[in-house]
Amino acid sequence: MDKNHMNCCDGCRGKYCASKIPMFENLVEDELAEVIGQIDHRVYSKGETLFREGNQANNMFFVNEGKVKLYKYTKEGKEQILHILSEGEFFGELNLLSCSIYHFNAQTIKDCKICVINNDSMKKIIERNPKIGIKFLESAGERLTNAENLAQNLATNDADSRVAYLLIDLLERYEGGNRGKNEFAVSMSREDMANCIGVTRETMSRKLKKFEDEGLIKIPRVKQIIILDEERLRDYI
Repeated sequence: MDKNHMNCCDGCRGKYCASKIPMFENLVEDELAEVIGQIDHRVYSKGETLFREGNQANNMFFVNEGKVKLYKYTKEGKEQILHILSEGEFFGELNLLSCSIYHFNAQTIKDCKICVINNDSMKKIIERNPKIGIKFLESAGERLTNAENLAQNLATNDADSRVAYLLIDLLERYEGGNRGKNEFAVSMSREDMANCIGVTRETMSRKLKKFEDEGLIKIPRVKQIIILDEERLRDYI
């Protein structure tokens, strides 16, 4: 990893950084201090690669600030986004049990502060704090369910259904939607949105325009989407 990413200076202090990660929020002072001692703080600019598919998988990554996309390439060379991770979420946990390689790529889609813990240190932390291991399992199970839903969506749904699925998913999971107003900020580009559901950028833009014309959504700005009729939008899924 580039040495320029080894420290995030005062902007990501150890205790503050670790306490923002839900997995560590219930640790007592001594336990939290142990975790802090193992954390390597790194900063990344938007568009930087954390690792590539095939790289040796030695670390776990916790998103302290910003957003990271995990993705693979299809046989046709098209990017397929698997997950978008936000503050407090983590990745790399599936390689804890054995030395392995990463089976996907990781890249920032916003400026990020990342907490990194090597696998050996993470194993010791889990051994002393089994509840953390349980949280890992819960998160892995949720991520597997999401992956299965994505696979089914890609295999069986048309473009309208895929775009509707993405909009509801963004509202509920990733973008911190205001449930009272049903609106959310869009940190992803239109191309990244398209790559989440296996359509072209042009198709994504066309379907968003269609939904807007039908009164299902409103796009006051490129980076903002308001869901006007969630029930009708869900009917597409």
